[in-house]
Amino acid sequence: MSTQKTPRIDPLTLEVVDLIGTVVARYHEEYEEAAAEHALTGAQARLLSLLSLEPLPMRRLAQKLKCEPSNVTGIVDRLEVRGLVERRPDPADRRVKLAAVTVEGLGVARSLRDSLRFAREPLAGLSREERVTLRGLLLRMLDGSAGVGGSGGS
Repeated sequence: MSTQKTPRIDPLTLEVVDLIGTVVARYHEEYEEAAAEHALTGAQARLLSLLSLEPLPMRRLAQKLKCEPSNVTGIVDRLEVRGLVERRPDPADRRVKLAAVTVEGLGVARSLRDSLRFAREPLAGLSREERVTLRGLLLRMLDGSAGVGGSGGS
């Protein structure tokens, strides 16, 4: 019978975890507010932001949004009615439908991104070197979480 001790978490680690949680909560709160200003839900805004980078098949959108494909279909339907998204055949496999942002949708996605001040403004107060260091630390955290149920940053 082996008794393994669980490592104690030091106060600094607890404080950092709490600060990360606060940053994430504030980012999500601002994201939801920015989405609402465009009469979008948070999920619709995230989908639109993803599609502003490239057209994607519904299944891949569901993976990226971590939701069921049927939910993505409903989100795309609502954005399509508003003229922000369209479905088109995948040139590589015409059986597959891609969701793609329209010109109007691209404008909304840009406006949404530009209105997210919470993350951008405090980061602007850091030097380039500090931002590079922060990026490196966050990437290390994400890489380290790949074996612990994390996505590894993908």
